[in-house]
Amino acid sequence: MPTYDDLTALYVNCTLTRSPGQSHTQGLMDRSMALMAEQGAKVDTLRFVDYDVADGVFPDMREHGWTEDAWPEVIWPKVRDADILVVGAPLWLGEPSSISRRFVERLYAMSDQTNDTGQYVFYGKVAGTVTTGNEDGVKNSGKHLLYAFQHLGYTIPPAAETGWIGPIGPGPSYLDEGSGGPESDYTNKTMTFMTWNLLHLARILKDAGGIPAVGNVPGEWESDPGNANPEYR
Repeated sequence: MPTYDDLTALYVNCTLTRSPGQSHTQGLMDRSMALMAEQGAKVDTLRFVDYDVADGVFPDMREHGWTEDAWPEVIWPKVRDADILVVGAPLWLGEPSSISRRFVERLYAMSDQTNDTGQYVFYGKVAGTVTTGNEDGVKNSGKHLLYAFQHLGYTIPPAAETGWIGPIGPGPSYLDEGSGGPESDYTNKTMTFMTWNLLHLARILKDAGGIPAVGNVPGEWESDPGNANPEYR
């Protein structure tokens, strides 16, 4: 049986609700976090909306007119050091929250950074998603977020998403009494599959020293090193 006590996981909750307000997305994320922690992984979590993070696609937006930006010194070190990233997002109009898009944009801001082998900094890491709401869109949310993560360099395991939605239209949310969310067999199954598959793939990549740095090192392709990603801004 593999061990996971040298793996670190970061769960980023992209709810619109600041702490200490109730987050239904956090309720489902907590189950995955508990399961991962039971296997020995070091688990951390944060609510993105709790921090004064500037909008933009540069590593430090204070250099581009913003007076505050918690990204470079508070949030980015946690993301950078995590082997596993799980992003939770509530649904609004069938789409993942605007906060989740802002988080992806700040990840994109780091896409010119590289790891010890010269690959993009997200290579050798894995990612998954958690979605909650009371309208259609769990798979749509996962589709958009997981595509963004793999484009940046994250490796996506099988069944890398879980979610819960109540009846279409106004109705109970995940943690509401009688919602059926915590008792949902399908949600609990997909949550379990996602959590274990993230652990398994992170273990495989860690033991292998990441993805081989052959044919995927950006420095070998850049004709003008003065232009930094993403997409020459």
